[in-house]
Formats: sequence, C-alpha cells, structure tokens
Amino acid sequence: MPKAELHLHIEGTLEPGLAFALAERNGVTLPYATEDELRRAYSFADLQSFLDLYYALMAVLRTEDDFADLAHAYLARAKEQGVRHAEIFFDPQAHTARGVPIGTVIGGLARALDSAEDTYGISTRLIMCFLRDETADSALATFEAARPYLDRITAVGLDSAEVGHPPSKFAAVFRLAKEAGLKCVAHAGEEGPPAYVWEALDVLGVDRIDHGVRSMEDERLVARLAAEQVPLTVCPLSNVRLRVIDDLADHPLPAMLEAGLLVTVNSDDPAYFGGYVDDNFTAVRDALGLDPATLRTLARNSFRASFLDEAVREKYLKEVDAHEAGAHRQ
Repeated sequence: MPKAELHLHIEGTLEPGLAFALAERNGVTLPYATEDELRRAYSFADLQSFLDLYYALMAVLRTEDDFADLAHAYLARAKEQGVRHAEIFFDPQAHTARGVPIGTVIGGLARALDSAEDTYGISTRLIMCFLRDETADSALATFEAARPYLDRITAVGLDSAEVGHPPSKFAAVFRLAKEAGLKCVAHAGEEGPPAYVWEALDVLGVDRIDHGVRSMEDERLVARLAAEQVPLTVCPLSNVRLRVIDDLADHPLPAMLEAGLLVTVNSDDPAYFGGYVDDNFTAVRDALGLDPATLRTLARNSFRASFLDEAVREKYLKEVDAHEAGAHRQ
C-alpha cells in the first residue's frame, strides 16, 4: 500500500553490513567481530541503552559518500516497503561532535535525496533534529551553522534522551526556526510524560508530535489532539524494542484511532528495531487485528500529516484510493 514515512532517523537505518563496509572504507575498528555479533547487540533495556550503541556506530560515517550511501540504502528499502514520500530526520550534533562538518552531512544526504524521485519514485523532505540531552546553546550553535543550508531543510525536530529534557529547554532555537520559515516537530510522550506533549505544543508550537503514545494518559490532552488534528508519528516496533510498551498486542494504537487522533505508523530506527515501515504495518495488523479499512486510514493519515504541497498530497491520496480499488477487484 502506498504510504509516507514521517518518523525515520537516517542514522537508524545503518544496517550491520553497511556499518562494516563503511568501517573498512574509513579505517574504523568496530567493537564487534562480525555482523551477527553486532546484530545480537540490538537488544535494549530502554531508550538510553539503544542510544549508546546508536551513537557508537556513527563513527563509521565520515564523508559525503558515506551519508549518500546511507540514504540510498534506506531509499532502496523504502521503495520495497511501498513508501512514496519520506520525511527524514538527521542528527547533525552527533556528527559535528566527531569533527564531521555539517556541510558534509547535509551535502551527502542531499545528493541522495536529489535523485530519490527519479531513482526510487520517492519524494523527500529533510528534518534537522537537535539532541535534547545536549545544551540549548549547542542547539542554537547548530542552527546557526546550518543557516547556509536551510534551503535543503523543511523542518527542525527534537530527539534523543527524553526524560529530564523537556521541550521548553529548546524554546529559543525553535523560535529561530519558525522565524526562518521552517516547520517544527518534536519527540514527546515516548518515555517522557504527557506534560512534555503540552510543552511541545504550547512552548515550541510544533506542527507534529513524534511518538506521543503517553498522551493517552491525559484525557484533556487527547481531546485537544483530536480537536486540532495534531499528527502523531507512532512507531510500534520501536515502542516494544525500547520497552515503552511490553507487548505489541497491548499497543494503544487502536485506542488512539478510536479517540479520533491523526495517527501515523512509522519505523523510527528500523535497522535496530526489527522492521521498516511496511513491516510495522504488518506487525500491527497481526498483533492488533487491524482490518484493511483501518490500514488504509493509517496510510491516508501518513500523507495528510506530511509537509507536502496540497496538490502532491492529493496525488498520493488518490494512489491509496486506487490501491484500495485494486484490492477490492482482487
């Protein structure tokens, strides 16, 4: 089914095979002897245990070619998963801290994304995220460093370790982003409380909430999200892998849909969490008993929640409808 992916960290698409290939290319020694040994390390107790490995493996990303190869590898997989549009997160601070210039990161990603429509049939947007466990000053410095490249960036986001780092910490940099005409998104309500979702909405003025599953703990918040149709980019397999939710069968996705929330399904960091976006669709279908009409709603929601121009959005929605018609004929 045609779909958009709106919550995807490009660094989280680094598969073990590519990690070893880039390590060899750049003379980096990984603390794992084989791809299988590395894959066995993908067992996480919580968000922080994942982040520790996630940042360690980024050491293999050094050059424009590395970032271009990373993006091409994701786009090839995304095409197989029915993705027609992808809004891709990247974490510049995780690279500049290692001495990789922000222009190298953006240049490499942009090179791949520029050819995405012709090569993969996927339209793309780039979202620059700030690491919330770094300082607000670091976020501001990152934004200023990115100013020459803002024509390549559609939105800013907020990610990394959530607990103890409320959205309000980054009010100043989000204000600058809005003044520059960028859209805004933020991770909130994953491990952090519903109060973080309120802050993301009221202090940062975000257009979308990334994750947001803990919003269900606050009836007033649920009512607001439904009334305002604030999109939530939910990542089911990620929620289970990071122990946000113990069992996929207990995921609040059906309750979120029933409450009238504009929910989308995404893969987050698919190389680490056991599945790309269509794998997530299949997993929730099977674990939660979602019928075809609900899956189509999720696919339509993904385009409705995107930062696409209205005409392009309508084109993609028609593709979902055509797929539905084709399914009925079969």
